[in-house]
Parts: sequence; C-alpha cells; structure tokens
Amino acid sequence: MTAKKKAVQIADFTKYIRWFWKLFLFGFLGFILLFLLASWGVFGEMPDHTVLENPKTNLASEIISADGKTLGKFYFNDNRTPVGFKELPQQLVDALIATEDARYHDHAGIDARGTLRAVMKAGKGGGASTISQQLAKQLFHGEGSKNTIGRITQKAKEWIIAIRLERQYTKEEIIAMYFNIYDFGNNADGIRSASRIYFGKEPKNLELHESAMLVGMFKNSSLYNPRPHRNPEGTQNRRNVVLSQMEKYGYITEAVKDSVQKMPLSLNYSPESHREGIATYFREYLRGFMKEWTEDKANRKPDGTKYNINSDGLKIYTTIDSRMQQYAEDAVQKHMPKLQAEFDNQNTPKRNATAPFLEIDQDEIADLMDRGMKRSERWRKMKFDLKKSDEEIKASFNKPVNMTIFSWEGEIDTTMTPLDSMRYYKSFLHPAMMSMEPQTGHVKAWVGGMNYKHFQYDMVKQGKRQIGSTFKPFVYATAIDQLHLSPCDTLPDTPFCIEKDKYGNPEEWCPKNSGGQYGGTRTLKNALGNSVNTVTARLMDKVGPQPVIDLAHKLGIEEDILAVPSIALGTPDLSVYEMVAAYSTFANKGVYNKPVMVTTIEDKNGTILYQVTPETKDVLSAETAYVTTKLLEGVTESGSGQRLRHSWAKNQPVYKEIITGYPYEFTNPIAGKTGTTQNQSDGWFMGMVPNLVTGVWVGAEDRAAHFKTITYGQGASMALPIWAIYMRSCYEDESLNVSTDNFEKPNRLSIEVDCLKFKEDQDKNGLDDEGDEPEIDF
Repeated sequence: MTAKKKAVQIADFTKYIRWFWKLFLFGFLGFILLFLLASWGVFGEMPDHTVLENPKTNLASEIISADGKTLGKFYFNDNRTPVGFKELPQQLVDALIATEDARYHDHAGIDARGTLRAVMKAGKGGGASTISQQLAKQLFHGEGSKNTIGRITQKAKEWIIAIRLERQYTKEEIIAMYFNIYDFGNNADGIRSASRIYFGKEPKNLELHESAMLVGMFKNSSLYNPRPHRNPEGTQNRRNVVLSQMEKYGYITEAVKDSVQKMPLSLNYSPESHREGIATYFREYLRGFMKEWTEDKANRKPDGTKYNINSDGLKIYTTIDSRMQQYAEDAVQKHMPKLQAEFDNQNTPKRNATAPFLEIDQDEIADLMDRGMKRSERWRKMKFDLKKSDEEIKASFNKPVNMTIFSWEGEIDTTMTPLDSMRYYKSFLHPAMMSMEPQTGHVKAWVGGMNYKHFQYDMVKQGKRQIGSTFKPFVYATAIDQLHLSPCDTLPDTPFCIEKDKYGNPEEWCPKNSGGQYGGTRTLKNALGNSVNTVTARLMDKVGPQPVIDLAHKLGIEEDILAVPSIALGTPDLSVYEMVAAYSTFANKGVYNKPVMVTTIEDKNGTILYQVTPETKDVLSAETAYVTTKLLEGVTESGSGQRLRHSWAKNQPVYKEIITGYPYEFTNPIAGKTGTTQNQSDGWFMGMVPNLVTGVWVGAEDRAAHFKTITYGQGASMALPIWAIYMRSCYEDESLNVSTDNFEKPNRLSIEVDCLKFKEDQDKNGLDDEGDEPEIDF
C-alpha cells in the first residue's frame, strides 16, 4: 500500500471520529437542552414548589363511627382516603419495590442503568420508569401523548418532576403517595380503598398474598381485575409474578414463594358505594346535614369558597357505633323476612282479592295507585325532563320492561309493568329503628329501612306515622306532674265519654278498649301496661289536651298537634327520631337532649372545623320522670311487652311464625311501650334501659296494607322482636356496657312507686266496705 493511500485512509478514519464526537456532543447537548426546556415549561406547565408540596388530588370525605370505624365515604369520582407510610405493611412496600423499581433506594428519581437498558433494547427489555417517575405521571399529566415527539417530551417532564419529588419528599413519603394516588378499579382509589373493597380490611392488616395481588394491579388495574367474570385467573398469574420478583430480590424465600403462589385470591369483595354497606340511611341523612353545613357562610375555606364533601377529604366524626349499627341491621334482617312471609301468606289472592290491601274497594285502590304513580320518580322524569303528557306517562306504566326487583331471598331479574312493580312493592312491610344514649343524646344506631338501594325513603326522620299507644306516656306524665299520682293509684276500667265541645271535640268522644273488655278498677301501672284506653281517657279529661301537647313539644316533638282528646290514643303522625328523643327524657331524669349525630368535622389536615354544642333543657322533674319510667316498667313486667321475659308461649302458632328469636328471657329492668294503630297499620315498640333508648316502627307504605288481626299486627308482634334481638346482641357484646341496672331513683321521692308499700299505707287509712282499693279522688 502506498503512503498516499495510507494517508487517505487515516484521513477518512479521522473524519469518522470527528463525526462521532460531533454526534455525541450534539446528542449530549440536545439531551441537556431537552431537560432545560422541560424544566423551563416550554413543553407545558411544570409544577412549582408549592404545587409539589400540595399536589391536587380529589379526596373522599370519610364518615367515622364513634368506635373509630369507617361507615362510608362521600365522593364523586375518586373514592380516595390517604394513609401514611407507617400504615403500610412491610411486605406491601417490598412487593412494590421488587416489582416496579428494584434499585429504588439507589437513585434520585431516575434509574440510569434501567434507562440505558431501555434505550439499547428499544423498550423491549422492560420499562425504565422509577416509582418516582410513575408518581409524577399519575400526579401531573396522566397517560400522556401517543406520538413519538410527545412521548419524548413527556418523558423529559417526568424526569424533571421525579427529581424534584425526590428533593421534596423522603423515599417513604413517595411510596405512600404512589399507593394513595393509584386507581385500583371498582371505586378503589388508593390503597386504603383497595384494601377495604377487595379484602374488607385496612392496609396494615393485609397478608402477603393480598399485598402481592394489589401490587400486581399496578401494571394495569383494568386488565388485572380480580372480580369473578372479569379476570381472576390473569390477576392470580400477575400476583405470582410479583411473588417471584420478591423471591428474586431476597424479600421472601423460595419456599414461601412456592407456598403462597398456590393460594387462591381469597377476595372479600365489599363495594363502597352510596347505596351499599353499613348505615346507608344514616349516611344519606348525613349528606343533607353536610350540605346545610357547607352552605353556611360561617363554614367556608380560608379562601372564601365552600367545602366540597365529595373531594375535600373531610373527616366527619359521628355518634353512630358501628357494632350497634350492625346489630340493629342484623335484627331487622332476621325478623322482617319472617314477618313478611306471614304477611304474604295471609294476603294470597285466594285469601284476599284486593291484596295487599284490606277494607278498600277497587275504585279506592285505583285512586291509591294513581296517586302513587304521580309521586314516583318515573312520573317526575317523564313529566318534567321529557315533557310527556299525562296520558303518555300513564300508558308507559302499563308497558312491560326489564327490571331488577327486591326480595328477601335476593334481587330478582324479571319483566313486568311499572304499575305491577308498584303494587308489588306496596305489599312490603317496612322497618325503622333508632337507638340513642339518653344522657348525651348520642345516636348509636339508625336504620331507616330494609334496603336503601330499593327503598330510599328514610322512616327514621323523614317518615312520620301514627304512633298509637306509644303516645300515652305523655298523658300519664302530664297527670303525674299536675296531680302527683302514683303508679299504684287506681281508676275505673268502665266505659267513659268526654262530652261534646269540652276540649274542642265536635262530637262526644267515647273510646273503646281493645277487644271491648271492661270491668273493675286498675292501677295506673296496670292500665298503661295493658294499654287500657278508658283509663287514659279519664286522665286526659282531668288534665286537658293542651298541657299534654305542651309537654310533647318540650320533649322534642316538632309536629303541630290538634288539641282534642283523641290525641291521648296516639292519633298524631310522628317520627321514630322524635319518639326516641322524647322517651329518652324519661330515662334521663327529665332532662331533654336533642339527638346528636355529628360530634366533630375536620379538614384533610386535621384542623377542627366544627364541634357539636349539646342542646339540653329541663322538661320534667326527676321525680315525675322516674315515676313515669316505673309505670313503663309495668309494660314489660305484666303488660303488652311481657313476652320479653316469659318463655311459656313458644309453642303457640304466632310465636313460631313471627316472634323472631323468642324466647328472649330478659331479667333486667326494662321500661317500654307497645303501640298499635287503627286496623293494625302501624306497629311500634319503645324500649328503655338506663343508658339506651331504642324505638322501632314497622308498617307498609300505605295504611290500607296491614294484617287483618291484632294478633299479628300489634306492635308486640311486628316491632318488639327487632328490639329484643338487637338488645340481646348488645348485651352479649360486653364492650358496649349497656346497662342492666335499675333506673336511678331520685334522692327525694315523695310519690310511692312500690305498690306493696302503697297498699300497706292504704290499709292503714282503711278500705271501703267491699275491701277494694280507694279510687283516685280528683
């Protein structure tokens, strides 16, 4: 080879060297420029220091029970409640690092080795995104662009934000933020929601196989959806990949990996929606409470805007006890199917041609159904949203459609006309129940119906129904207060009338006893215990309706009540909420406490925004309240509520069919009152022990749907079993400390409540010629 040719080859090689370094330098400078341009915001706005410090995420408001459990959440799209790093189990963190970023603790936001590998293999050897980069993507720009240039600029922004996040937060904080921001599907936003929805537990209680499954979902939660009929097999395979990664990097042994990989997913799927879960009716009441609270100008954010309960991450601390709430819902679930089965049995078309209605004709039924149509949500939407005529709407009610209907055996998919579905639903008996601590007014349990998804009208506070004999204690308390009566005083049990116009009654009022039985005299305790109408009428005649109404209003009754004698037998329509609060005054020595449902509201940072101020007032003397309570004890000792104590009736048909859980065999002091309205349309039971007052109502939507006989339709049959089952559960849970003690006796008691001592005193004063106890001399 000539020297000239050698010189040319050397020159060519040198040229290639120069081009290589030029390209390298150009690439390096371009890389630096890309970073600089991204950091300057040329490719789109970049989060500054303050935004990084407070990333904007929608947080669900959490409803917290008195015993620290989550009852539910308010959210629109994001069901997210953040947790701190200390609340994450170590194996969950290990699974994430092993699967997503094995060198997490060795880099400052960008994994150089992983990035180089991804570039050399054109992304085919796996991605290079670190946990910090993925968090940056989730927080600030989502899925990003699909074109090449867009992906490059997005990646540059991710790198810049990841580095800034690493400077702003600790490694532990970044991991917690990543777990909190990820959408695990099925309304499971963030690790806490995911843990509760998929496994029914808090994150700190997750086991290894559960942690691995959730980490596996980071790859694609839509694809790896563990629910049946979605992709449980693929989810399990992905979980096992996570376990293999954990074994590869030394977090678990091969033996543990092999063992856990054989385990099933073991889901405990517990959806968190507004219509499912515990305390649904209470939560809906609370939504209204919070709406009013946020509308108040005194409850605004520092910038003057309103709080949003669906996205501002408020913590709402309530008085509801999750254990007692569950016992209350369980009691309803145990009793109502049996009661409904017997009601349906008595209302078959062969037994009742107008089923489920009684004592009304076909024209009245047609009118009732027509009114029901016009009150329905279907009518409202077609009338006002779709602008349909009345004729078109009525025609639509007679066209069969596919629908899912409620039954006590589970939902049923069927085809029927909306009109037929209305009649079907009108055949159901509905429950309502509220339980309250009388000394504080704290509401412990609230059951507004049997299934919020299908029956959304709350019968605790929204609904008001005729209360029957549960109103009588207000008459007795007024008489005790005014006339200083003892439970042992007697009155004749004979027909009695209040003359026309004496108390504004347009006609003579002559109430009859249930069953038409009269005779002799009764003590007030016996008369109230057996709900004797004539004795109540005599007391009403002596005190007058207005003082009784005045007392009822002082006891928290909100309804306007007409001042006529017939109110003595419970003609007013009142709510369970009002009745429980009123009865609680008797148990609380005459002091009324307005029911409390919310104690504290905090913002997402724990700043207190609201604290309840109890509303109390003295209504009765401690003596009057105590004497009234002793009267009410007679109801469960020998009156209409005595089935709470005895066990001899278990072979009687009605007890077998609908007295769920009988025999109850309570032995502790219980004050209570049953209530049954005309035609058995409503059944009530109010029950009190010293530190817990509970009211139960049962009835159909329309008063025309009811049991034919009082044997089945009375409060002691329809409502009392729910109270008994609930209280038995409360007593079995000793952590609740529900009292079995006597009601506290006032220090100064001038009225004798012991009828044996009362009789001895009467004997000293002499009996009448026939040896009977003297009647009350008004």
